[in-house]
Amino acid sequence: MGYQLNDRLVVGIASSALFDLSVSDAYFRRHGQKAYSEFQKIKRNETLPKGVAFPFIQRLLSLNDLNPEDILIEVIIISKNDPSGGLRIRKSIEEYELPISRGSYLKGDAPEPYIKAYNCELFLSADERDVRSAIAKNLPAGQVLPSKSDIPLDETDELRVAFDFDGVLADDASEQIFAEKGLSLFHANEQSKANEPLQAGPLAPLMRRLSDIQKLEEKQIGNDRSYKKRLKTSIVTARNSPADERVINTLESWGVDVDQAHFLGGIEKATILDVTKPHIFFDDQKRHLEEVSENVPSVHIPFGKINIKEKTA
Repeated sequence: MGYQLNDRLVVGIASSALFDLSVSDAYFRRHGQKAYSEFQKIKRNETLPKGVAFPFIQRLLSLNDLNPEDILIEVIIISKNDPSGGLRIRKSIEEYELPISRGSYLKGDAPEPYIKAYNCELFLSADERDVRSAIAKNLPAGQVLPSKSDIPLDETDELRVAFDFDGVLADDASEQIFAEKGLSLFHANEQSKANEPLQAGPLAPLMRRLSDIQKLEEKQIGNDRSYKKRLKTSIVTARNSPADERVINTLESWGVDVDQAHFLGGIEKATILDVTKPHIFFDDQKRHLEEVSENVPSVHIPFGKINIKEKTA
């Protein structure tokens, strides 16, 4: 039997999310595919700068030391580069000593069949079209948004992951009620259905995997009191009371615990994210991410009716 992925957290990542390809992308747009491939060959031994998702991936992979004999997390490159151009990506991965050994280099073909083939619980790319296409096929994809290249990183080995709730972890059924009927009816609906879990959204499987890793950390703490928890998860949502209870009950029904939950009721999310400083934040609304993406690595999940409207607007 070959190497199995089913029991691991699998993240597929485009080179545009892992590395800063702004120079390469500009060259491609000016000169086309053939010249771009030659450009990458010439630059093959020049290490690519780190991209927006690099700290998240680096810290996520470090959690494999919780079970080194049968690793918990697999990161796979799914790149639209051709195999020859992809060699620069592989050399950059080696230079940064990232434990990533698997990848698909597609020479411009769409990534979504490979997201499914690798059983990814998350695919990250800077290409909005690829991400929207994947989401349309019910695949868990997110668009990494540009941010400052000098976002300061703390000196700890923590990995802090923050999620919006509706349209990210849960489906957008309640969000549609808010959009169509207003806040009062939204609150009434959520209060009446507080004990009825919401259906899973695109990143619910990712959240479950992260929760399983946190449970392994709790066991580690039980065996070694000097061990400090590294993976921390949080919910940062525009919901507030009385709509908060359904969030907690939904997570509990999935067997998921989070370290923090922030129910902001219209307060700008940047207020909290500037304090918690996640290494990645997932939200389904770009207008929320515009407030924070300059200072917080941010990923847009173009899921649900609100994003259909955004696309056609």
